[in-house]
Amino acid sequence: MTAARPTLSPLSAFRRRNVLPSIGRRHAVMAALLAAAFALQPTLSGVAIAATPASPAKAADAATPALVVPIQTGVWTHALSAYQPPKYPANFTHFEYVNPSAPKGGKLRLANPDRRSSFDKLNPFTIKGVAPAAMEIFVFERLGTFAMDEPKSMYGLLAESMFVAPDLSSISFRIHPLARFSNGDPVLPDDVIDSFNRLKGKLVLPNYGSPLLGVERAVSVDAKTVRFDLKERSIDIIFTLGDMPIFSRKWGAGKPLSEVVTDQPIASGPYTMSSMKMPSRFELQLNPKYWAKDLPVRRGHFNFEQIAYRMYKDRDVTREAFKAGEFDIMRELSARSYARQHTGPKWDSGQIIKSRLGVDTGAMLQAINLNLRLPRFQDVRVREAISLAWDFENYNRLGTFVRANSMFNNTPFAAEGLPSAAELALLEPFRASLPKEVFGTAFRAARNDTHPNALRENLKRAAKLLSEAGWNIAADGKLRNAKGEAFSIEFLEPSSPGRFVEFERNLKILGIEFKERLVDFALFRKRLEVFDYDMIIIVEGKFTLPNPSNLRQSYGSKEADQKASFNYRGVKSPAVDALIERIKAATTMDELTAASRALDRVVMWNHWQIPMLFTRSEPTSYWNKFGIPNVKARFFSVDTLLDVHSLPWPLWTWWDKSLDTQPVAK
Repeated sequence: MTAARPTLSPLSAFRRRNVLPSIGRRHAVMAALLAAAFALQPTLSGVAIAATPASPAKAADAATPALVVPIQTGVWTHALSAYQPPKYPANFTHFEYVNPSAPKGGKLRLANPDRRSSFDKLNPFTIKGVAPAAMEIFVFERLGTFAMDEPKSMYGLLAESMFVAPDLSSISFRIHPLARFSNGDPVLPDDVIDSFNRLKGKLVLPNYGSPLLGVERAVSVDAKTVRFDLKERSIDIIFTLGDMPIFSRKWGAGKPLSEVVTDQPIASGPYTMSSMKMPSRFELQLNPKYWAKDLPVRRGHFNFEQIAYRMYKDRDVTREAFKAGEFDIMRELSARSYARQHTGPKWDSGQIIKSRLGVDTGAMLQAINLNLRLPRFQDVRVREAISLAWDFENYNRLGTFVRANSMFNNTPFAAEGLPSAAELALLEPFRASLPKEVFGTAFRAARNDTHPNALRENLKRAAKLLSEAGWNIAADGKLRNAKGEAFSIEFLEPSSPGRFVEFERNLKILGIEFKERLVDFALFRKRLEVFDYDMIIIVEGKFTLPNPSNLRQSYGSKEADQKASFNYRGVKSPAVDALIERIKAATTMDELTAASRALDRVVMWNHWQIPMLFTRSEPTSYWNKFGIPNVKARFFSVDTLLDVHSLPWPLWTWWDKSLDTQPVAK
């Protein structure tokens, strides 16, 4: 069954003709890149791409009306792709961004890539405790894997083929006959169903459990096929299921997932734990019997025989350890440190390579989040005033970053100019509850470099907003409300103290007391889980297409009161909930773009956060020991696995060049 849909020209899929001239060179280039990636066929629903027209036990009835859906349906296929056919055919041999002949061997030494400074468990899926980042990166496999050179294409991994019902009522996965766990057991439908059920359990991190609530049930169809019947009929839930981590039902010997703590994972990934010294060191060993090593989606991947992790207490210690040669690759989080500390004789001699690895991914918000659960942050005028006190231009005096003015930075999904007719149609039902600015020009943060008195004028404006909200400077110089309560902010910081000296000074001018509280990561996480903070910095990660599940986790009203959710701000907005649903329901790129831009306007003009910055590259230094594929991936991270659009290309595809015996294969 197929559903006809209009052919979209590459640029019209992203920009209406009257909007494109105003987007600027950066967005025009991004639009062209994405438009090329999204060159659409006249029909996507039901397109047979190297597929077998067989049906699983539950296929849509022939009389079911055709739906317009932006994904391949009604056929067994090796790959699923949103809004486009997949780039690679069923008989492809390897991804372009790998060296299929890369030698295996050597040792990769790594440091903790994020705020984690220790670990106390091996289970990465539960709320309590801290697991190493490596568990997700190297140990657990998924039913499908995403290509790093396509916006959203999922190729079968544990599943050799996939079938989406034409009405999106189900998705079926046919498990690869070679798929094995680390203990040698075959991967069976019962393991997939068990993983699904346990990930929905109590005390599981919401980013794993919450997206699965849209599934009605999981059914074993036969010895190699599992079907998920869907309550939520969307491509989002389809990709979510494909990206669900799968583990053996023997892992934990039948215990609830929340009670599986230090049990060695029984998973199907390329590496297993070989040694561990809690809370700071562990090593992984390449499984010589890794079942997928010769599959096209894994050829040229996972080239190091051993991977050793060491976790450091803070970034300063980490930098010194890198210079001393204790680990091999470092992604720098601080622009100042990258400019001033990633230099010296070892860089000059070529022992260490300094490189900004460019990426095509969009950047969601890196922002200073305000906790809206606290009464003093519930007035939009107060939030805007605090935002005016942050001097980005001074913070960015090295010129490394770009100011974030959108929740969809560096993509065509960021709001531009005035709302289009399609955006207005989505926003109008909520006009009474939204700031009037939502219906005007797109959000742009106030600048402090337009003239010598710009910062002073912005602070005067901030003081006026605070006064209108009932906060005035008292005789003691402190900002107080009518009850005499002083305005204070505690900034919770787990890693880099002292970076907001100017922000603190500007807030003091407004009469606001700013207290920086330095805590270790374990306490930081505990306080995040129960929303015990005033202000924190959160980096929401990278993306290629707006992801409704991720957006719901960060902005959904239900998630605002859910322990350990990612709605750190505490946003509760019917407009936001409705717009996320429209993003989920989008069947064309025009619909997706309009809904995303409308959401962008609502989030940014409500000042729920102080937007900080983003980069179009990954500032990195690495020891000159690596062989690197000739073709660079487009959508990737350096050393983390934040989501399916931040797969760690260097960790997965580079190799020890001392083992080279032949030129890099193309």
